[in-house]
Amino acid sequence: MDARYTNVLRDKMDEASLACLEALQDERVHAFVADAVRLCRPDSVKVCSDSAEDRAYVRRRAIETGEETPLAIDGHTVHFDGFHDQARDKAATKYLLPEGVGLGAELNSTEREAGLKEVRSFLDGAMDGKQMYVRFFCLGPADSRFSISCVQCTDSAYVAHSEDLLYRPGYEHLKGLGPDGEFFRFLHSAGRLDEQNTSADIDKRRIYIDILENMVYSVNTQYGGNTIGLKKLALRLAIRKADREGWLAEHMFLMGVRGPGKRITYFTGAFPSMCGKTSTAMLPGELIVGDDIAYLRAVDGEMRAVNVESGIFGIIENVNAHDDPVIHDCLTRRGEIIFSNILVSGDRPYWLGMGAKIPGAGTNYSGEWHEGVTDSGGNEITPSHHNARYTVALGALGNCDPRLDDPDGVPVAGIMYGGRDSDTSVPVKEAFDWAHGVITMGAAIESETTAATLGSAGERKFNMMSNQDFLAIPFGKYIQNHLDFAGKVERPPLIFATNYWLKGADGQWLNGKLDKHVWLKWMERRVHGQTDAIEGPTGLLPKYEDLKALFREILGKDYSRHDYLEQFSIRVRKNLDKLDRLRDHFGAMADLPPLVAETLAAQRRRLEALQAAKGDLVSPLDL
Repeated sequence: MDARYTNVLRDKMDEASLACLEALQDERVHAFVADAVRLCRPDSVKVCSDSAEDRAYVRRRAIETGEETPLAIDGHTVHFDGFHDQARDKAATKYLLPEGVGLGAELNSTEREAGLKEVRSFLDGAMDGKQMYVRFFCLGPADSRFSISCVQCTDSAYVAHSEDLLYRPGYEHLKGLGPDGEFFRFLHSAGRLDEQNTSADIDKRRIYIDILENMVYSVNTQYGGNTIGLKKLALRLAIRKADREGWLAEHMFLMGVRGPGKRITYFTGAFPSMCGKTSTAMLPGELIVGDDIAYLRAVDGEMRAVNVESGIFGIIENVNAHDDPVIHDCLTRRGEIIFSNILVSGDRPYWLGMGAKIPGAGTNYSGEWHEGVTDSGGNEITPSHHNARYTVALGALGNCDPRLDDPDGVPVAGIMYGGRDSDTSVPVKEAFDWAHGVITMGAAIESETTAATLGSAGERKFNMMSNQDFLAIPFGKYIQNHLDFAGKVERPPLIFATNYWLKGADGQWLNGKLDKHVWLKWMERRVHGQTDAIEGPTGLLPKYEDLKALFREILGKDYSRHDYLEQFSIRVRKNLDKLDRLRDHFGAMADLPPLVAETLAAQRRRLEALQAAKGDLVSPLDL
């Protein structure tokens, strides 16, 4: 190792850590770690390999530092973020752009040199009195065309422990990368801690992405979405890499759906947070490959995909034995699981919607809690935060697909897009073709905001491909990349739109929580041409007879014609209103592909023709 780096590192590391770093023989890694140490000034540095001993060390440190506390069930721990550090901070997350580089007005950015100066000033001495952990991980299966190497420096043992559960080890993979191989870098500090061991300087919370250096800076925050670098922060860098190389990096689950004759058909799905993404990927009897981020490539004329991760950082609210039996079983037995921002009473975790009585007092993200306690604004504090989470390795789940680590990925036959929509879209429909699906279903996802991001909940917003918050290229270019992808494969996957959140005139849900299983099985059969469909103005709709049979087969219950008509009637006026909102949304974007306007105009003509002929609410039986 160059003396410039050893002079900085030798006093901070023991011989084992220094040897571990030297063995990588990559000056770029040495320089990154030395700069992080020089800037953040930790008391000591632990460099971790892929060994079980190093993983155990990190887990032990998370408990010793008080970042995690053991619970009653063996292997379970709890972590609390600060009261005001409970979600991704979109306003404080910015791209650092050099002079002359623009990503479009829609993306949050700041001038690179000024941004670096600011965030590095907040990181200056931020690890004083703490230990830095140097970690190596791999996005996607190791030794695969999908693989991306990553290096993270953090002073949070909780963050490092979370990444051990969520990602594949990457030390050995980085060893073989070579001097010209590309890797992502992440530098995080929780910053100054308060008496509750949480980040104190929230007003100086910053998450900055340096696109020139493939690097992310994160400071004065502990919440996983702001700190677990390989998650949505790495997704931003991967989207740029995918754009350069001609593949897609998506905010999508990946699952295998069982069909007749032991057939397994693979689907991806993009849903904004708290819209049913994980619960879909976790449906009983099906196979989960991943619940959050997928890389999609054209391989030998076929779309193939991998789960970027090997674990789940999932929203725990409403996870219960009835609606989510697979994950509920995992969360209530022995195994390595981190709960965050839930209620703890008697060393046991409790969360909203768990299907059991919640104690009236305990410890939660606000400190000591009891029923009726309010915050400084007079708002009642819930026992568990709405965005409370669990972190677990996928291998702990009984329905984990054995092809999780297949270096060639799995073949994708269908893609579904869904959001929270209480009054417009039917529960499931199929696009007329690839372009129609990309534009009117993927790019047009509209959803009510939830507790997963800071700000007001319940606002209706567009979220392109459920990836809009993470885009690192202009929106028009992103849509064009999707349109172009169909030309790289012999048979593009079918595209579907789902909506689990439709309400009736009385304000009640029109779908049961497990009805999504029927929609999924209908999509699987459509992929293989085993069911017919009705042509509507916004897509192809299921026939009543097919759904009735599937409800009986999958859920063992009757499905009435009344329910079908209420769920699948076309709300023409509402669909036209959505097109108006889309026009305004897309109108602010530069360089949109012309096909976007053409496709939306054709959809408007179909809706207006139907409205003129049959009115504002049209039964599927009248199409």
